[in-house]
Amino acid sequence: MHPHRRWPAAGGRVSTDIDDPVTDAAPDLADAASALVPKVPHADRFTFADLLIEATADIGTRPARLVMTVMGTVLGIGALVATFGFAQTAAGQIARQFDAVAATQVVIEPASAQTAGGSSVATSRLPWDAAERAMRLVGVESAAMAGEVDLGDGTITAVPVNDPSAAAVAPPPLIAATAGIFEVAGADVATGRMFDSGHDARGDRVAVLGERAAERLGINRVDSQPSIFISGLAYAVIGIFEDPELRVDLLDAVVIPISTARADVALAAADELVIRIVPGAGPQVAEQAAIALDPGAPDAFDVSAPSGRSDLGQSVQADVNVVFLILGAIVLLAGGLGIANVTMLTVMERTPEIGLRRALGATGRQISGQFVIESVVIGLLGGLIGASIGVMAVVAVSLMQQWTPIVDPLVAIAGAVLGAVVGLVAGGIPARRAAKIEPVSALRS
Repeated sequence: MHPHRRWPAAGGRVSTDIDDPVTDAAPDLADAASALVPKVPHADRFTFADLLIEATADIGTRPARLVMTVMGTVLGIGALVATFGFAQTAAGQIARQFDAVAATQVVIEPASAQTAGGSSVATSRLPWDAAERAMRLVGVESAAMAGEVDLGDGTITAVPVNDPSAAAVAPPPLIAATAGIFEVAGADVATGRMFDSGHDARGDRVAVLGERAAERLGINRVDSQPSIFISGLAYAVIGIFEDPELRVDLLDAVVIPISTARADVALAAADELVIRIVPGAGPQVAEQAAIALDPGAPDAFDVSAPSGRSDLGQSVQADVNVVFLILGAIVLLAGGLGIANVTMLTVMERTPEIGLRRALGATGRQISGQFVIESVVIGLLGGLIGASIGVMAVVAVSLMQQWTPIVDPLVAIAGAVLGAVVGLVAGGIPARRAAKIEPVSALRS
């Protein structure tokens, strides 16, 4: 009997302790064989980095098509960025124009009440030093008192002799004002000079004519020391002014110092206090000016002041925004359709490639992701170029027009991001179509 063999026991099973070299080496041989056989890769072998590399590599292989595809997005994003840039720049120019005129003027008048006959009667008076009080306020650049003088039957003429045979001509308006009226109105000297505070303090009989009033009186130069006669009193004409931006009515008027009017024609009170302010100071000056004139009764004056920002300027800016936004949206829609069309053609051309990748283990989601990434990259590229072109267009036009270019950096950044979003939306349908392609049918085609 073999020393290492055990015979069957009662159960009929045979056990052995024989050392078999082949059996003992079987596990080692199995491990070696498994090491030589390549491991089967996981189905999800393509990472996001692989998708990004494949997408960008395909984009670069067709530069001509890339240019034509990107052009629509470039035009759309460029139009949108330029829209906001031109709207903001135009708003700045509009605000500057309004700041130069009514948006920088505050007018204060005595409060009035209606009489039984329906006429309006002033219930208070402006103090004679109202201009000096207003100049103490923050935000005030200049101030002046003014009032129209009622001559009754008096005349204003450039000749000392009254010719009864001459046709009756209505005299030009006579305005009594302090020396700051010309600065407040923004008037320019055409010839001569304006009267100053010294003339006003002394009550000198001097006059300054508006351009149309001078033409009406037949005076076009002051070096010959011309005079006009107001109700028979001679006034020396020392200057002629033009272009009063804030008070165009002064072009037809004869302006004399307010102290002279008080002495010669018994001017009882000024009609208004006109204040020129810095832009945006209207509400503040309007509140403080009435208190400065009469701290005990600020409601005795009617104050007309611009708001902090011109409503008309805001309205114009809104209209400009709407027009440009509509144009930009149309161009952007055309760019998105172009991306979708080109992406669809790319899917059709690359059907065999898609089938091969599906056969190698790429999933439908990965194929879809590849085309979505291509569309997003194209859209982002178009957005970056379009935003840059839009900003450069705003700067170039502003420099040519001598404007101050205003471009919000967030608008340019949003334009680039919007280009990527357009690419994402435009590439969605072609990407889903590519994901549904079966490997067998794709390889057959």
